[in-house]
Amino acid sequence: MVMKMIESRCGICCSKCKFQNTMNCAGCLQISKPFWGEQCPVKSCVEEKKLAHCGECAQFPCALAKSFAYDEKQGDQGERLRNCQKWHAMQGEKG
Repeated sequence: MVMKMIESRCGICCSKCKFQNTMNCAGCLQISKPFWGEQCPVKSCVEEKKLAHCGECAQFPCALAKSFAYDEKQGDQGERLRNCQKWHAMQGEKG
């Protein structure tokens, strides 16, 4: 499956996320804070480094990204990390 755009800072595909409708979440690219708390540490980290997503970071995949990707309740078994890798590769193809 070809991804046409970056959907989030951490690699979640917002278009497939169950919280998009149930929690009226527009995704971290569109909102300042997540519905689940005051801030998302992944979003903050990426934006402080002035990156588009985790996959652009020299430390990727870091402990923070892994902890979210493999979280017992909200993780996706690393799918978001693989998405960041794909997005980063796609950016390289354009350059």
